[in-house]
Amino acid sequence: MTYRIKEIYFTQQGEGKNTGRDFVFVRFSGCNLWSGKEKNRESAICKFCDTDFYGVNGINGGIYEAKELVEIIKSLWIADTSPISVVLTGGEPLLQLDGELVTELKKEAIYIAVETNGTLKAPEGIDWICMSPKAGTEIKLKAGSEIKVVYPQKNLKPEEFSGLDFKNFFIQPMDSQELEANVAKSIKFCMDNPKWRLSLQTHKILGIR
Repeated sequence: MTYRIKEIYFTQQGEGKNTGRDFVFVRFSGCNLWSGKEKNRESAICKFCDTDFYGVNGINGGIYEAKELVEIIKSLWIADTSPISVVLTGGEPLLQLDGELVTELKKEAIYIAVETNGTLKAPEGIDWICMSPKAGTEIKLKAGSEIKVVYPQKNLKPEEFSGLDFKNFFIQPMDSQELEANVAKSIKFCMDNPKWRLSLQTHKILGIR
């Protein structure tokens, strides 16, 4: 199988439990909640996405076989720590991520983290699953490492996910024209619901890619 990749780059995780940890980010092209084209945004299930995942024209983007993709990830790992760690993100990576790629990554002892909207089941062998649910979707993932709810969303209550088998629960203010108000609402929600912790997009605050 080949994989359509928008971009691949070395950076630090900017949000959630793993904030500040070195990763190679692999952004898969495509999503099942929005086409990635502005002309389709208003009709999309997810309307607030600020990520460019359309096409394969980003840095190190292309169409790769599993072994090729693993070699690129290894070549971009410049940290002096181990293991090599990768975030598979999108778009929606679970549209493409399969057992073949997981197997090839694990042959090289690579730590695998995935960022998903939770509407698709994940293959076995993933080390860290971060789910960011969106309003109007059916959640297929019932367990993982962290839930990160972008807040607030119309017709989505974080409490709906409190009973799922995840280890960490985060509220992240929606980055929009109402950011200041969204931050205040997020802080209040976390203070009223101690199970949930605040997540900030530190990569945007600090200017990290």
